[in-house]
Amino acid sequence: MNLPSKIQSAEISIHNAFVPGDLGQLIYIHGIQNFADYGFNELHEASCARIAVDIILDQSKGRSHVWLAKKEGKVVGSIFIVERPDNEAQLRLLFVDLSVRGVGLGRWLVEESIRYCRFSKFRMVYLWTVEGLDRAISIYESVGFVRVREKSVEDWGQSNVEVRFDLTFE
Repeated sequence: MNLPSKIQSAEISIHNAFVPGDLGQLIYIHGIQNFADYGFNELHEASCARIAVDIILDQSKGRSHVWLAKKEGKVVGSIFIVERPDNEAQLRLLFVDLSVRGVGLGRWLVEESIRYCRFSKFRMVYLWTVEGLDRAISIYESVGFVRVREKSVEDWGQSNVEVRFDLTFE
């Protein structure tokens, strides 16, 4: 795993497995920061917890994979690839804590997860996000994800437009 120098200089390390305490830290930073940034309520936090718990409890794991970014032993970022039927993968829980934003960690996590999907011979990777998450959306679009679908939803204490992005490998 080749971390860019800016991420290394920030003393961030990447881990591919959960250890005790990681789950709580991950859900806490998602809950607090996404409420502060976007107004997402406790249902969003619970949804993030369910995604992470499903990854941890799935004993078969298959080609599902996790990247946890840590600084000084604390979780400060994440991205998951979840194996889906029909040789597809779903990108989940991209997050970079406010304390380490600006060093390129989000972009690196997305690019690394795409490298993993290509290496693992997935046919395609997709994700769902919501309008307004501009930093993440700009990264997705810059690496080749294409907006393919939108739907209005009442979720997480507000009205949102969910957007699906696909990246097909050739």
